[in-house]
Amino acid sequence: MLSLLASAAASDPIQWAELGLKPGIEIGSFTLRYYSLAYLGGLLFAYWHLSKMLREPGAPMAQRHADDLFFYCTLGIILGGRLGYAMFYDPALFTSFEGDGFVSYRLLRLWDGGMSFHGGLMGVLAAIAFVSWRGQLSFLRVCDYIAVNVPVGMMLGRLANFVNGELWGRVITVPSDVPWAMVFPGAGPLARHPSQLYQAALEGAILVVILLYAFWRTRARYRPGLMVGMFTTGVSIGRFVSEFFREPDAQLADFARETGLSMGQWLTIPLIVLGIAVMARALIRRPLASGTKGDPAPA
Repeated sequence: MLSLLASAAASDPIQWAELGLKPGIEIGSFTLRYYSLAYLGGLLFAYWHLSKMLREPGAPMAQRHADDLFFYCTLGIILGGRLGYAMFYDPALFTSFEGDGFVSYRLLRLWDGGMSFHGGLMGVLAAIAFVSWRGQLSFLRVCDYIAVNVPVGMMLGRLANFVNGELWGRVITVPSDVPWAMVFPGAGPLARHPSQLYQAALEGAILVVILLYAFWRTRARYRPGLMVGMFTTGVSIGRFVSEFFREPDAQLADFARETGLSMGQWLTIPLIVLGIAVMARALIRRPLASGTKGDPAPA
């Protein structure tokens, strides 16, 4: 990364291959991939920070609920992310059978890459809904507390994409106009946007600062829906903007050209509307009193 910053002022595009990045930590014949570490790091941070949040006044659940959420949300991220990718981006995964099994072997090969943010989001929402229903918790308030912790994992995941040299950006017509233009192995000789870093900032770092500040320095947690609305709106706008610089998936390049927007952008538009609506509802309704765990009374 230091090499990247040192080369930012250079006139020639940065060569990703010269940054000395590796996909993981080699342990004998085994490689512990940074992408796996990013998922693990994001989940561990979420569990630790959520436990810390629950010790503050006004928490909508107990530690035992956080333990359940950790397990079910992990399943939701993995299963929802993979199934969502197959559904929205590569339906051939459902029919790419190998052998005599009833389940596509390619669909199960998570190490080959291919996870959908929108699918993972649906998986997490399903996990939260289940735990909330079983524990008789406020679904919206639990979503608030979970939303604060998600951007860290998203940031780590995008940084891992960059370290792996995958999911690169679009070709830059005049590389000298973009000092950080980069040539990625496997993407041809042309300079491209390092869109993974854009996403790490827009969908991760910026939201980390905003949501942590909102929780710890304001009374946002007493307005049910405000923090999850902020997260949904922020991450969706970040994804919509970054998609202008990201190379569309090969199988959806024609779709992007024909519609003018990528699949990720079309899927994000309803989330922007939903996030704004949830924030507006949270700001209009009367906030909770300090220490309460229920929903606010009608204004």
